[in-house]
Amino acid sequence: MDKKNTRLKRATKLRCKIRQLNAERLSVHKSSQHIYAQVISGDGSKTIVSASTNQAEIKNGLKHTCNIAAAIEVGKNIAQKALAAGITEVAFDRSGFKYHGRIKALADAAREAGLKF
Repeated sequence: MDKKNTRLKRATKLRCKIRQLNAERLSVHKSSQHIYAQVISGDGSKTIVSASTNQAEIKNGLKHTCNIAAAIEVGKNIAQKALAAGITEVAFDRSGFKYHGRIKALADAAREAGLKF
C-alpha cells in the first residue's frame, strides 16, 4: 500500500465512527502549501462554516501558509466562526492524517478558543 491509500483507509474508518455519533464534524485537510478546516453538519449534507489559509483575513497576517503558526490561526478562526453559528461541540475528523504537527496545532487552537471535541 502506498502512503495515500493508507491515509484514505484511516479516514474511512474514522468517518464511520463519527457517522454513528451523528454529530457535527470538524474536518481538516492539509496540502503542502495550505491547511483547510470546515464544520460539516451531522448528516453530512452541508458545510456550516469554513476557514483556510487561502482566505485573505488569515493570509495577510502570516508570513507562510504551510507551518504550525498558520494552522493555529485557522484553528482559532474556525472555532470563532463555529461558536458564532451556535456550534459548541464537534467530532474531530483529521481525514486520516496522523495527529501531530499542523493537525495537532489546529486542534489545540480550536480547543483553546472554546470548541469542545
